[in-house]
Amino acid sequence: MCSGDLGRNAAQLDVKTLYIEPGSPWENGYCESFNSKLRDELLAREIFYTMKEAKTLIEWWREHFNTFRPHSSLGYSPPAPKAILPRPFMPPYVQGVAA
Repeated sequence: MCSGDLGRNAAQLDVKTLYIEPGSPWENGYCESFNSKLRDELLAREIFYTMKEAKTLIEWWREHFNTFRPHSSLGYSPPAPKAILPRPFMPPYVQGVAA
């Protein structure tokens, strides 16, 4: 969807839009911070030869960013740490079998 379509749809719904100057982190700090980290930590360091490769590496980076990478705004803990999964259920009649 291009900006013209978006503007027409917003006008039909009587929705007002706010203009955020590109590159102005004081107006949209969360997105600007994320975009900066994505650009510096992944996009500037990789050359993607296929769409599949790009999707795989970006998904890996997203998973790392959200579950392992410490964030200073959260007291240097990740936003969504991996949960500790319980051991698989072993029926009581199965003895001596490693899970």
